[in-house]
Amino acid sequence: MLRLLNRKRATKDGAGHAGPAAHAVRMAAVSKIYNSGEGAVTALDGVSVELARGSFTAVMGPSGSGKSTFLHCAAGLDQPTSGEVWLGDEELSGASEARLTVIRRDRIGFVFQAYNLLGSLTAKQNITLPMLLADRTVDAAHLHEVASAVGIAGHLDRRPGQLSGGQQQRVAIARALITHPEAVFADEPTGALDTQTGRQVLGLLRHVVDTMGQTVLMVTHDPVIASFADSVVFLADGRLAGSLNNPSPAQIAERMTNMEER
Repeated sequence: MLRLLNRKRATKDGAGHAGPAAHAVRMAAVSKIYNSGEGAVTALDGVSVELARGSFTAVMGPSGSGKSTFLHCAAGLDQPTSGEVWLGDEELSGASEARLTVIRRDRIGFVFQAYNLLGSLTAKQNITLPMLLADRTVDAAHLHEVASAVGIAGHLDRRPGQLSGGQQQRVAIARALITHPEAVFADEPTGALDTQTGRQVLGLLRHVVDTMGQTVLMVTHDPVIASFADSVVFLADGRLAGSLNNPSPAQIAERMTNMEER
C-alpha cells in the first residue's frame, strides 16, 4: 500500500512507476525550503512516496522532522520548493492558488486537532458546508451513509456546543467525507481528545478506510494511534527514515526511540 521511492525512480518523465493515476497521492523528490540565504531552513529534503488508494498511512518523527510540512505539501496547502505532488491524475505542485482552492474544496478532506466547526450551524449544516460552498446539491442518501458511518446520525440537528469533543470530531470527519474526496488528511486528529475517545475516533478512521475505500494520511506523535494505520512513514530532518507495515505500538515506539537517540 505504501511505496518509498528513491531519487532515481522519482524522475519527471515518470519512468519506472505506474503513473500518478495509479495512486491517491504521489510525491516525487519533494523539497521545501523556508526563507533564503543564511536563514534558509530545509523542512523537506527530496521526499518521494506513493500512497495507494484505500490505504491508511501514518506519518511520525521527532519534533522538527518535517511532519506538518509533509502533510501540507501533500494536501496542496503549501507549495514545494522543488519536486512534484500529485493527487490522483492531477499535479498540485505549480497549480494556481485558484485551482488549488477548488481541489481542496472538492477533492480533499481535512481533519484537524481543532474541529473547526461553526458554532452557529447544526451538525448537518457543518457537514454539508463544503457542498454548499461549491454550489453542489447534497445527496441525502450519501449524507445519511456518512453520518451513520461516523456514528453521528442521531445528532444532526445539534450545534457543536451541544456535542462532546468526540462527537464534534465525528462531525468534522463526516464533513471531510461528504464530497467523496480522493484523500483525507488528518493532522493530530485525536490531540484534543481523551485516550478512550481518541481510540474511538481512530477506529472510525480505520472503519472508513476498510468499508468505504477511503485513503487517509495522518500525522501523529502517538505510537498507539499510529498502529491503527496500514503503514507508518518515519521522517527525520526532513528526510524519509524508513517505514513499517502493519506495526504494533511497541514496534513503532522502538523505532521512534532509536531515531531520537541518534
